[in-house]
Amino acid sequence: MTGNMIGRVFNNRYQITERIGIGGMAEVYRAQDNVLGRLVAVKVMLPQYAADPNFTQRFKQEAAAAANLQSPYIVNVYDWGQDEGTYYIVMEFVRGSDLKTAIIERGAINQRKVAEIGSQVCPGAFPWPHGTRTSLHRDIKPQNIMVQPDGNVKVMDFGIARAKNSVMTQTSSVLGTAHYISPEQAQGKDLTATSDIYSLGIVLYESATGACRSTDPMP
Repeated sequence: MTGNMIGRVFNNRYQITERIGIGGMAEVYRAQDNVLGRLVAVKVMLPQYAADPNFTQRFKQEAAAAANLQSPYIVNVYDWGQDEGTYYIVMEFVRGSDLKTAIIERGAINQRKVAEIGSQVCPGAFPWPHGTRTSLHRDIKPQNIMVQPDGNVKVMDFGIARAKNSVMTQTSSVLGTAHYISPEQAQGKDLTATSDIYSLGIVLYESATGACRSTDPMP
């Protein structure tokens, strides 16, 4: 996919200009929204997964889950669709770097700042009102936490989040990044909000100690 995406225009609107990230399921590109005249990020599913209905369903669920979440600490989802067999999601373009990069480049983060990061990630990753919950992130890790130039953070990539009441909630599949998933997630058991909190605890520990174990690419 690399290379042939540059210059492509999705839905006669989103013009791809530069690749800014790659993960196991998708690539992320910087793009220009030619209708609204703004910079956006476009996540494009890797072609080997586009023919798999399970992966395309997860991809669609990322857009649906994220678009329904409202928080200043979540990367906004603007649009999604399919163009000539390619699935894509259009997101807010966030300047800065992911938390993993910050830890690798700067080492241990000040404890007060770590607490601030946690206080922002919690309402971003766990935005359920009055004790109810509609979705789980399922993949909290430093690569999915963007640190902006002003120091504030935004949570991204609800790519494997699924509705709690969905028939897909109980599954034998293990989704997530090995270094950060909870024991019940590793065993393929049903997940709760505490599963995401477990992952966040590991992220905050790594932030405070400067030890970032995961080498997985983003997103």
